[in-house]
Amino acid sequence: MLLRQCIESCRALCLGLLLALAGCAGGPESLPAEAANAEAAGDAFVVPPEALTLYERAVASMAAGESMEAELRLQEFLLQYPQFPGAHTNLAIIFAERGDFDAAQASLDEALALDPENAAALNRLGIVLRNTGRFREAEEAYLRAITAEPDYALAYYNLGVLNDLYFQHFAEALQYYERYQELAGEDAQVGKWIADLERRVAAAQRAANVTE
Repeated sequence: MLLRQCIESCRALCLGLLLALAGCAGGPESLPAEAANAEAAGDAFVVPPEALTLYERAVASMAAGESMEAELRLQEFLLQYPQFPGAHTNLAIIFAERGDFDAAQASLDEALALDPENAAALNRLGIVLRNTGRFREAEEAYLRAITAEPDYALAYYNLGVLNDLYFQHFAEALQYYERYQELAGEDAQVGKWIADLERRVAAAQRAANVTE
């Protein structure tokens, strides 16, 4: 029993670390491509080149781990152009990395007020909710993300983690991990979790059949 507890604790640590990485996978949120040609897209405003440059510098600062510099650049950008969900989402990432989950959620609420079906913002919201112990709300956010964008791989990954580690719903976790692999490509670590879950689900089914 003690050995099993140690194994589960180690697995939980690995899951937690990879979840944090998955939350940032793909880097900071980029400005929508249509922003460079907003008039053609029917938007009421156009982002000038200098603003795009400011945003690109903020994204580069985030990628380099310079969170304070990135925050200042994003705040400056949003003072002039508060209409972009990606900028609010990036601020949320910075706040969450500092452990300020209230500020992170507030930024995500702003992003989602602008675009309620923004899959990236919904996925980030799920991560914030999970980190504050609101697991059912996190699940709802992830599900909303894949409803908005059915091929959004990270939401499936995070649903797998939630069902595997927190809900102990192993069959559901297995399905989400497998879907993540289909969309994101082979991940060796997730592949190991899938193999483990396949064994556990099969064992549970055999036990159920014996009971019947």
